[in-house]
Amino acid sequence: MKTNFETEEKKLDNPVWNSLNETHRNFSVVYQDAKFYKPEYGPFGGFIMPENSSDSIGKYADLIDNFYVVGKKPECKSKVTLNKNLVCDQMILKKPILFDVNEQIVELKSDIQKKELFDLVSLVQPGYFNSKTADLGKYYGIYKNDQLVSVTGERMKMNKFTEVSAVVTHPQHTGKGYARQLIKHATQHIFGENKTPYLHVAETNIGAIKLYEKLGFTNRRKISFWNLVLN
Repeated sequence: MKTNFETEEKKLDNPVWNSLNETHRNFSVVYQDAKFYKPEYGPFGGFIMPENSSDSIGKYADLIDNFYVVGKKPECKSKVTLNKNLVCDQMILKKPILFDVNEQIVELKSDIQKKELFDLVSLVQPGYFNSKTADLGKYYGIYKNDQLVSVTGERMKMNKFTEVSAVVTHPQHTGKGYARQLIKHATQHIFGENKTPYLHVAETNIGAIKLYEKLGFTNRRKISFWNLVLN
């Protein structure tokens, strides 16, 4: 018999749909059994029955011309093209990270801070962070000489799981341990809400995967981010 944790963990196989069915339901656009984030919050969708997804994908494509379906391969109609399959490692953290944080970490709450967050993520990881993504959870940053140089925060949220996302450091400030300290800070807050942190990282990003493993994350499964574009 499965434990309650195992039952909840199974929801990570369909993280977008379950986030929009639980904690993030108010951020959803719903087409039958498909759920998408409102485009200003993020370019992601999920399904219960991917084989019936083509109509829903077509409708969502009227709102945003470049987006991702997470999980099983979707069906597409002629006006939408399957551009690529970004295969990610889905990693989970079951125990708190144990080391001291020595940098000053700031929660990014003001409009100016959110604009700085958007600009930094767009510089380093363009295409995943939209105008209101910062409103999905708490985001944190490290400043040096009044410049935001490193960030991390929360994206998809379920009742029992929160995704760590936007682990980004400005190219001129890498190698200083900022990311690991921000991840420690963010995951400590997630554990404090009695939730479990998880994340997605491209399977080709070996450096990031090694960092996450050193921090205690374990690889749960491979999961596909299917990139769809409007013709």
